[in-house]
Amino acid sequence: MNNFLQQPLDKGWFKKQSIYLLPNLFTLIALFAGFFSIIQSINHHFEAAAFAIFTAMIFDSLDGRIARLTHSQSAFGTEFDSLSDMVSFGVAPAALSYIWMLKKINNGWMIAFIFCACTALRLARFNIMASDATTSKRWFIGMPSPAAAAIVAGFVWVCYAYHYTNIAHLDWITFALTIFTGISMVVNIPFWSFKEIHFHQQVPFIVMLGLVLGILLFVYEPPLVFFTSFLCYSLSGYIVALYQCLGKLTGWRK
Repeated sequence: MNNFLQQPLDKGWFKKQSIYLLPNLFTLIALFAGFFSIIQSINHHFEAAAFAIFTAMIFDSLDGRIARLTHSQSAFGTEFDSLSDMVSFGVAPAALSYIWMLKKINNGWMIAFIFCACTALRLARFNIMASDATTSKRWFIGMPSPAAAAIVAGFVWVCYAYHYTNIAHLDWITFALTIFTGISMVVNIPFWSFKEIHFHQQVPFIVMLGLVLGILLFVYEPPLVFFTSFLCYSLSGYIVALYQCLGKLTGWRK
C-alpha cells in the first residue's frame, strides 16, 4: 500500500477517467427529477410527481443536443443517459400509476412492473439499434420511453386539472392506459422520430401560423393539449403500421 502511494501519479489515468461536465449535468438533473417524482408519489403528491417527469423529459431532450453542439459525446454519456431514462421514464411513471390508482386493483403492481420492464427492454433495444449504422434514423421501432411516460403523467395531470379524480372506474382506465403504453414501447411498430426536422431550413409560411395556433392552444389548455398530443402520437404508430399492412395486402405498396 505504501509503495502504491509513493508512486508518481499518472496524469493520463486521470484524463481517461474524466467525463464531460455539461451534457452529463443535464442528464443528472433528469435523473434527479425522476427520483424526485418517485418520492412525491410515495408522499401522495401526484401532481408534483407528474410535473417532475415532465421536467425530466425537458432535460433528457437537451443533454444529447448539448453533447452534439459542444462535441462532447461519449460512451459514458450514452450509458448514463440510458440509466437516467430507466429511472425517470420507467420506474417513476410505474410508481406514479401504481401508488395513484393501480394499487386499488388486485395485483395491480404487476401492471406497473410490466410498464417498468417494457421500458428496460425498449432502452436496451434502442441502444443496440442506435449503434447499427444501417438503422433508419427516421423511425423509432416501438414508442420512445419519454412519450410513454408523458402519457401516464399527462393523464394524472388532466385528472387533477379538470377534477376527474373521483370518476367511476378511474383505476381501470389507468390500468388500460399503463398496459397500452408499456406494450407500445416494445412492439415492432414504427414511430416517427422527428429527426428529419431541421430548424435551420426554410419552411412554408403556413407552418409559422400552425405554430402560433399550437402555442395558443397549449397556453389555453396545457394539460389537455399535452396529454392529447402524446396520446395521438402513440396512436400514430399503429395507424402507420395499419397503412403499411393494408398496402401490402391490396398492392398499394410493394
